[in-house]
Amino acid sequence: MRFFISGLVFALSPVLSDIAFAADASPEAFNNNCRTCHSWKEGDNRLGPNLHGIIGRKAGTAKGFNYSDAMKSSGITWDEASLDKFITDPNAFIPNNNMKPFSGVGDAETRKQIIDFLKSNPN
Repeated sequence: MRFFISGLVFALSPVLSDIAFAADASPEAFNNNCRTCHSWKEGDNRLGPNLHGIIGRKAGTAKGFNYSDAMKSSGITWDEASLDKFITDPNAFIPNNNMKPFSGVGDAETRKQIIDFLKSNPN
Protein backbone atom coordinates (compact mmCIF):
# COMPACT_ATOMS: atom_id res chain seq x y z
CA MET A 1 0.00 0.00 0.00
CA ARG A 2 2.86 2.41 0.79
CA PHE A 3 4.31 1.83 -2.65
CA PHE A 4 0.95 2.55 -4.24
CA ILE A 5 0.57 5.84 -2.36
CA SER A 6 4.18 6.83 -3.11
CA GLY A 7 3.64 6.04 -6.79
CA LEU A 8 0.41 7.98 -6.84
CA VAL A 9 2.06 11.05 -5.30
CA PHE A 10 4.93 10.78 -7.80
CA ALA A 11 2.51 10.43 -10.71
CA LEU A 12 0.46 13.39 -9.57
CA SER A 13 3.40 15.68 -8.79
CA PRO A 14 3.15 17.62 -12.11
CA VAL A 15 -0.56 18.15 -11.49
CA LEU A 16 0.05 19.24 -7.91
CA SER A 17 2.73 21.63 -9.15
CA ASP A 18 0.25 23.20 -11.60
CA ILE A 19 -2.30 23.56 -8.80
CA ALA A 20 0.30 25.34 -6.65
CA PHE A 21 1.15 27.65 -9.58
CA ALA A 22 -2.53 28.43 -10.11
CA ALA A 23 -2.86 29.35 -6.44
CA ASP A 24 0.06 31.78 -6.83
CA ALA A 25 -1.51 33.29 -9.96
CA SER A 26 -3.92 35.36 -7.93
CA PRO A 27 -6.63 37.30 -9.71
CA GLU A 28 -7.35 38.80 -6.30
CA ALA A 29 -3.89 40.40 -6.10
CA PHE A 30 -4.31 41.75 -9.64
CA ASN A 31 -7.84 42.99 -8.95
CA ASN A 32 -6.87 44.68 -5.69
CA ASN A 33 -3.83 46.46 -7.09
CA CYS A 34 -4.17 46.84 -10.87
CA ARG A 35 -7.74 46.44 -12.09
CA THR A 36 -8.80 50.00 -11.34
CA CYS A 37 -6.74 51.10 -14.34
CA HIS A 38 -5.83 47.90 -16.23
CA SER A 39 -7.52 44.91 -17.77
CA TRP A 40 -5.86 41.58 -18.54
CA LYS A 41 -8.17 41.13 -21.55
CA GLU A 42 -6.60 41.70 -24.95
CA GLY A 43 -7.60 45.04 -26.49
CA ASP A 44 -9.41 46.25 -23.35
CA ASN A 45 -7.45 49.45 -22.72
CA ARG A 46 -8.72 51.60 -19.89
CA LEU A 47 -7.00 54.41 -18.00
CA GLY A 48 -3.95 52.16 -18.43
CA PRO A 49 -3.16 49.71 -21.24
CA ASN A 50 -4.39 46.13 -21.21
CA LEU A 51 -1.86 43.74 -19.72
CA HIS A 52 -2.78 40.72 -21.83
CA GLY A 53 0.38 38.90 -22.89
CA ILE A 54 2.63 41.49 -21.27
CA ILE A 55 5.46 38.98 -20.64
CA GLY A 56 7.75 39.32 -23.66
CA ARG A 57 6.06 42.48 -24.94
CA LYS A 58 8.08 45.63 -25.50
CA ALA A 59 7.03 48.44 -23.15
CA GLY A 60 4.79 51.07 -24.70
CA THR A 61 3.48 48.93 -27.55
CA ALA A 62 -0.04 47.68 -26.69
CA LYS A 63 -2.22 48.64 -29.65
CA GLY A 64 -4.69 51.43 -29.11
CA PHE A 65 -3.10 52.99 -26.03
CA ASN A 66 -1.41 56.40 -25.87
CA TYR A 67 1.74 55.81 -23.80
CA SER A 68 4.02 58.38 -22.22
CA ASP A 69 7.20 59.18 -24.14
CA ALA A 70 9.14 57.73 -21.20
CA MET A 71 7.42 54.35 -21.55
CA LYS A 72 7.71 54.26 -25.36
CA SER A 73 11.41 55.09 -25.28
CA SER A 74 12.33 52.91 -22.26
CA GLY A 75 13.67 50.05 -24.39
CA ILE A 76 12.28 47.54 -21.89
CA THR A 77 10.85 44.18 -22.87
CA TRP A 78 8.71 42.99 -19.99
CA ASP A 79 9.82 39.91 -18.10
CA GLU A 80 9.33 38.84 -14.50
CA ALA A 81 12.29 40.84 -13.19
CA SER A 82 11.39 44.08 -14.97
CA LEU A 83 7.73 43.79 -13.97
CA ASP A 84 8.75 43.22 -10.36
CA LYS A 85 10.92 46.35 -10.38
CA PHE A 86 8.21 48.39 -12.10
CA ILE A 87 5.40 47.23 -9.80
CA THR A 88 7.63 47.95 -6.78
CA ASP A 89 8.18 51.59 -7.75
CA PRO A 90 7.06 52.62 -11.24
CA ASN A 91 8.59 56.08 -11.21
CA ALA A 92 11.98 54.87 -9.97
CA PHE A 93 12.11 52.20 -12.70
CA ILE A 94 10.80 54.36 -15.57
CA PRO A 95 10.87 58.04 -14.55
CA ASN A 96 8.12 60.27 -15.97
CA ASN A 97 5.73 57.43 -16.82
CA ASN A 98 2.00 58.06 -16.46
CA MET A 99 1.27 55.66 -13.57
CA LYS A 100 0.49 58.41 -11.07
CA PRO A 101 -0.95 58.33 -8.47
CA PHE A 102 0.05 54.62 -8.23
CA SER A 103 3.25 54.51 -6.20
CA GLY A 104 3.90 50.77 -6.17
CA VAL A 105 3.33 47.55 -4.28
CA GLY A 106 5.79 47.06 -1.44
CA ASP A 107 4.91 43.48 -0.56
CA ALA A 108 7.06 40.99 -2.53
CA GLU A 109 4.53 38.16 -2.24
CA THR A 110 1.73 40.33 -3.64
CA ARG A 111 3.95 41.36 -6.57
CA LYS A 112 4.75 37.70 -7.22
CA GLN A 113 1.05 36.84 -7.25
CA ILE A 114 0.34 39.66 -9.71
CA ILE A 115 3.18 38.60 -12.01
CA ASP A 116 2.15 34.93 -11.83
CA PHE A 117 -1.39 35.97 -12.74
CA LEU A 118 -0.12 37.97 -15.73
CA LYS A 119 2.05 35.00 -16.79
CA SER A 120 -1.05 32.79 -16.76
CA ASN A 121 -2.50 34.94 -19.57
CA PRO A 122 0.05 34.59 -22.40
CA ASN A 123 -0.13 35.88 -25.97
